Amino acid sequence: MAEAPRTQAGAYTPTLMVAANTLIRRERRLPLPGEVSVEVGDRVEAEQLVAAAALPGKVSAINVARELNVPPGEIGPRLLKHEGDPVELGEPIAEYKSFLGFFRATVLSPASGTVEAISTVTGQALIRGEPIPVELDAYVSGKVVRIEPGEAVTVECRCALIQGILGIGGEAHGELALLTGSATEPVTAEALSEAHRGKVVVCGAQLGWGVLERAREVGVAGLVAGAMSATDLDRLLGAPLGVAITGQEQVGLTLILTEGFGDLNMAQETYDLLRQYEGERVALNGATQIRAGVLRPEIVISLGGATGEASPPPSGQLQVGSRVRVVREPYFGLLGRVSELPDQLKQVETEARTRVLRARLDDGREVTVPRANVELIER
Repeated sequence: MAEAPRTQAGAYTPTLMVAANTLIRRERRLPLPGEVSVEVGDRVEAEQLVAAAALPGKVSAINVARELNVPPGEIGPRLLKHEGDPVELGEPIAEYKSFLGFFRATVLSPASGTVEAISTVTGQALIRGEPIPVELDAYVSGKVVRIEPGEAVTVECRCALIQGILGIGGEAHGELALLTGSATEPVTAEALSEAHRGKVVVCGAQLGWGVLERAREVGVAGLVAGAMSATDLDRLLGAPLGVAITGQEQVGLTLILTEGFGDLNMAQETYDLLRQYEGERVALNGATQIRAGVLRPEIVISLGGATGEASPPPSGQLQVGSRVRVVREPYFGLLGRVSELPDQLKQVETEARTRVLRARLDDGREVTVPRANVELIER
């Protein structure tokens, strides 16, 4: 029987956005019901508060019966505070005086807050600490387009958007400052000064440990670099990264790598876009997830009332002319454009048969690589 003709299926390719003008939406969701302070249609600034809630405080327990040296069932008459009463740290909540006052014992509150429960069965008292406020800012400047009352706000923003390969740390805001005059110029720790405190600092080439230490010492809000060594990343975290789901690390700053690990320079398009907005206030988020539900670290530069056609959302579809980055050796980190998308499977070095593409790299070489070994860069 003749083999049926092979048709080319549309396969999704991991995509990085490096866009000078695009529209994004970012949802700001409270961890528990609270209060939303904006309305649909409102214009908001990146650091403006849009929602707030209060997390329940920590519970502290104290055994009142043991402290008073009485049976649990006898603590009731000796209580100075009851369920629902406010209490301060160190304030008496129960007291026992013996006949004629020769013996006296006082139980002091282990925390400020509210008496949540008192048990005459166990003799325990539970003190609920003060509520922990949770406040959400808009993260990006734009327009409120959706609200879930008491729960979430969605902000639409016209912006320049740069996504990275890996990030560490959560959200940050700061003025964009470039430390180098090119995407390939190495950075030294001496380039950082107190003038960079609170700023988002861009290093074009590989980030060294000395620069990272100095950045934390100075107090920069964020670092954006082409790459760094995996060893230095483990040193920063205090342990190997493991599964790349990040964003909660407490390392003193937010770090975003635009290219990956090793001796890699920042892509020229990325560097040029950042340089265009030097001195502008930007938002960045190091949260990264590379498994299902891909989440990329990002730098967002709000364009305010800018006009012009925005970049379309990522299609994830390779085509001739697509801008790509190779993510496997021997061309790891190199950029190029797709020149051909053969329909037929091709045997590669591992002896597996897979779909490949031909690409012209920026250095002029024509190479053939598996399609799974590239990521799409959309502008």
